[in-house]
Order: sequence, then C-alpha cells, then structure tokens
Amino acid sequence: MSDRMARVSVRILEKEYQVACLPEERSELLDSAEYLNGKMREIRDGGNVVGLDRIAVMAALNIAHDLLKIRGRGEVVDTDVGQKIRQLRERVETALTKGHQLEL
Repeated sequence: MSDRMARVSVRILEKEYQVACLPEERSELLDSAEYLNGKMREIRDGGNVVGLDRIAVMAALNIAHDLLKIRGRGEVVDTDVGQKIRQLRERVETALTKGHQLEL
C-alpha cells in the first residue's frame, strides 16, 4: 500500500470492510459504499434474492444497467447532488467525532 493511501472502513449489509484509497477520494468512497448499501438493502428486503453474493451481483447489475442508460442518453450526472451529500456526510462525521447533536 502506498504511503499516501488511507484505510477507510465501510459497512455494507452489517458487514465491515477495510478499503484503501487516496485521502482525497475518501468522501467519494463513502458515498459509493452508502449507495451500494442502499441498493443491496432494497434487493435483500424485496425477499426474492437470498445470499450476500447473489445480492451483491444483482446490485452490481442494477447499478451497471442504470449507468449504461445514463450514458446512452448522454445525460450528465448531477454533481450538485453528490456535492450536497458529501457536505452533509462531513457535517455528520464532524458532529459524531465531537459528540455533538447535529442540526440539519
């Protein structure tokens, strides 16, 4: 692992994963993990797919399908929404670190 790489802990379906990334990519990694966790929860809670590996594959297929649809239409993903999510996450993490109540 490079000296610049940081270890980031992410939780997906109640399981903890350690992922290495550049410090400036940490926020995007956390956003990605949160998005994936949401997609996997939707599939799991739907009750039609059993097993973590099958849930992960179905989530990956759904995300890839969505991406290809967006690319096919030539749409640009709205970066303002992603930026807003990152700002909110940073506020939550700061509040949790300091042990304060967060006001939204």
